Amino acid sequence: MAILDRLKQELDRAGKAAQDAFDDGKTRLEAFRTRQLADKAAQSLGYAVYRARKGGADLDAATYERLRGTLETHDTEAARLEAEIELRRQQGAASRSNTANPGATTGSEADYPGSPS
Repeated sequence: MAILDRLKQELDRAGKAAQDAFDDGKTRLEAFRTRQLADKAAQSLGYAVYRARKGGADLDAATYERLRGTLETHDTEAARLEAEIELRRQQGAASRSNTANPGATTGSEADYPGSPS
């Protein structure tokens, strides 16, 4: 039974690692897409200011506030997602450094039935 328990533990660990990788990829994709939206909003704001000034006027306050609000929303969300990615990276590095378990047995009597646990 010890071998089956160990196999189950390893499969659970591999499944968790795969799920973590999937979640990380999903968050990275969301951050990338949100950053693209922020870039498009910044571009729209720049074009609006350029066109207004080219026409000899300033950008009206309502248009500016709308474009600024869109840019700020996307930029804030992208920064949040990027911080989440960095936090996961740091947690992953910390957990990898803690995987060296000094109490673990490798090929010792714990692998054989009837040995004391």
